[in-house]
Amino acid sequence: MKKAKPVLLPKAQRILTELGVNIKLARLRRRFSSELVAERANITRVTLLSIEKGAPTVAMGNYMQVLFALGLEKDLLNVASDDVLGRKLADAKLLVKQRAPKKSSGK
Repeated sequence: MKKAKPVLLPKAQRILTELGVNIKLARLRRRFSSELVAERANITRVTLLSIEKGAPTVAMGNYMQVLFALGLEKDLLNVASDDVLGRKLADAKLLVKQRAPKKSSGK
């Protein structure tokens, strides 16, 4: 039985594709072969090529391993670090709905 392929919105797929291109360019700037990076990341070369194409079927952990092999692992710390919308919502002090009280068992 085949795994279901993730369905991404076109914008999300473009972002993932751009991430793959950025990873490939980082590898090429370092003059690392795909075999070397795949070996250092403990993945197959085919998986690395899928990552460089922005495949949504590749596990996030594999993306992380490749970034680590390239010395770029800390770049993931920048994701959502400057959450402008979240700050605006917090500043507006929007209320979060309260949970309903638990029902008593009546015993």
